[in-house]
Amino acid sequence: MPANGLIQVPSPYSVEETLKRLQSVLAQRGVQVFALIDHSGEAEKVGLKMPPTKVLIFGSPKGGTPVMLAAPSLAIDLPLKVLIAEGENGQTLVTYNSPDYLQHRHSVPEELIKNISVVGALVAKAVE
Repeated sequence: MPANGLIQVPSPYSVEETLKRLQSVLAQRGVQVFALIDHSGEAEKVGLKMPPTKVLIFGSPKGGTPVMLAAPSLAIDLPLKVLIAEGENGQTLVTYNSPDYLQHRHSVPEELIKNISVVGALVAKAVE
């Protein structure tokens, strides 16, 4: 488990293309998108410059609710979030919370960790 609880995966695509690919993967799997936060777009609206930076918030009430019932504090970290941003060298990076980190942080029962572990497979599919 990474010390900071974050997993970072490089994407061969632009931030915009990576976002579209992830949204497509989520739609194919029937996963609900709750929000898209465009940090760089909001910065631009107030005259500030920032590399492309977006956060996609998504999940499945069917999968997430049982986990939150077993570990109520997990609600602070759910729905799942993925940060898609352009790094210093222009490389697109996809960052998300490690399921192991979330399990440890919130004492999620072992039998329910699979409900939030799907994020890695979703991201892998989007950046392939």
